[in-house]
Amino acid sequence: MERLPVSSTAALCCCCFFLFMGSASCVSGLARNGLGPTRDLLKFSLVDENLGSWTNGIEETAQSPEPSDAPQGTLVLAAKRTNRPDVLSRFKRYRGGWDIVNRHYWASVGFTGAAGFIIAVLWFVAFGMVLVVHHCCGWKINIKGEGSHRSQRICLIMLLVFTCASATGCILLSVGQDEFHDEVMHTLNYVVNQSDYTVQTLRNVTEYLTLAKAISVAQVFLPSDVMDGIDKLNVDLNTAADTLTEKTNENSIKVKRVFNIVRSSLITVAAVMLLLAVIGLFLSLLRHQHAIHIFIVSGWLLVAVTFILSGVFVILNNAVSDTCVAMEEWVEHPHAETALSNVLPCVDQRTTNKTLSQSKQIVNDIVNVVNQFIYTYANTYPSPASPYPYYYNQSGPLMPPLCYPYDSQLRDSQCGDQDVSISNASLVWKNYICEVSASGICTTVGRVSPDIYNQLVAAVNESYALQHYTPPLLSLQDCNFVRDTFRTITSSYCPPLDHYLKIVNAGLALISVGVLLCLVLWILYANRPRTEEEFAKPSLPIKGRSERRSSSTSNEV
Repeated sequence: MERLPVSSTAALCCCCFFLFMGSASCVSGLARNGLGPTRDLLKFSLVDENLGSWTNGIEETAQSPEPSDAPQGTLVLAAKRTNRPDVLSRFKRYRGGWDIVNRHYWASVGFTGAAGFIIAVLWFVAFGMVLVVHHCCGWKINIKGEGSHRSQRICLIMLLVFTCASATGCILLSVGQDEFHDEVMHTLNYVVNQSDYTVQTLRNVTEYLTLAKAISVAQVFLPSDVMDGIDKLNVDLNTAADTLTEKTNENSIKVKRVFNIVRSSLITVAAVMLLLAVIGLFLSLLRHQHAIHIFIVSGWLLVAVTFILSGVFVILNNAVSDTCVAMEEWVEHPHAETALSNVLPCVDQRTTNKTLSQSKQIVNDIVNVVNQFIYTYANTYPSPASPYPYYYNQSGPLMPPLCYPYDSQLRDSQCGDQDVSISNASLVWKNYICEVSASGICTTVGRVSPDIYNQLVAAVNESYALQHYTPPLLSLQDCNFVRDTFRTITSSYCPPLDHYLKIVNAGLALISVGVLLCLVLWILYANRPRTEEEFAKPSLPIKGRSERRSSSTSNEV
């Protein structure tokens, strides 16, 4: 996952996706490794709805021809959305669809933010030249003439409007980035929870398999080939669980760090631009021409930054939308060959059925161990001279055997009237426990001693655990887990992410345009001429002196 040639900026949209893909691929990689006789037992998933009873996939496989290995069709994910100019191919249209390992895809996504980058460059150069001419060449713009009062009022009104627009953009940016950050964290937490649940299930199954290997009911063990397969499988499962935990924690920290930086940057931009717009307004009203120049230069640079950020978030918005559409299309076409096939390979039905058969066989093997003891030892009347465990003074009603959940063809079977099911065996067998002496011989009526009863219950619990943990494990093998996760992301997380990204883009656009126009109006309004009343005030003392001089002259005459 970390080796993908993805630009750091555009990759933000897929961080949660990459985290999940890396987590799932660590486990699905077991499907490509040789794991001995039981190698396909635990390629799995974690969706509660997959915990139902096992389907009779084996019967369907036996009655129908084997599926073809040829792909059912190649699907270009998000083909319409990704049909954009490709910078790396001399602006030819990119038609490869969503593909995170294709640099041409990222080049086409990056092109969507070109408008913001171009405007930023044009603004930086053009306004920079204006400032140079204004300060170095002495070129100034003043509002004079007969309509100067009206022009000043219009200029003032426009300045107030654009300042309000800038302030509105800052508010939109603050609200949008906050909601966007929260939604990203919710999405990340959902993916991390899925990964943690996968790891926990891996740990649980590994523990149950280890216990299954240790099952011994009065020296009756599982077959040696099954125990060897469990050993090999546990090594791979523990490796997968450790890798999954490490990658999840590492990538989660990286994603949080990146988005926290993005959040801090946007908050800083919103606060600085709001202060810039408000203080610049007051300085222009008060005609502080020298002080306003500092804010004009600052605004010139910050407007260029906001245009660049607008381009970045346009890229981010398109990449998120592409990913969501690609997920949705992949969910709708699970058997098609897509760009996801190399990142997250799914196993075909034939392999899934093979896994199912092997899982059922292990459960039957455990039941066979239990019943072998019941028939051979518990329900017999051996001679007191027989060695333990053949004789421990067992007596009383015969103990019911454990029901085989699957028949010889590994199809679901119904329990007989004399059998006990795996779910209630421990309760029924309690009635057949005897009290024992210090030497382990029954002193009361009963078919099993407490120690042997505990061994039987342990075996039953192993069967029950494997019965209920294997179906979710199988779900990852055929990508049902991934499919359900993608479906949840596209339905619950993608719409809010897209909505808040649009709010962030709208806020950046308002800030950029509003402050841009404010800069021009600051220059105009700060250089406005004084009103007639202001020009008249200094001349009043001169007029008074001339009147007094003429009055004194007339008096002398």
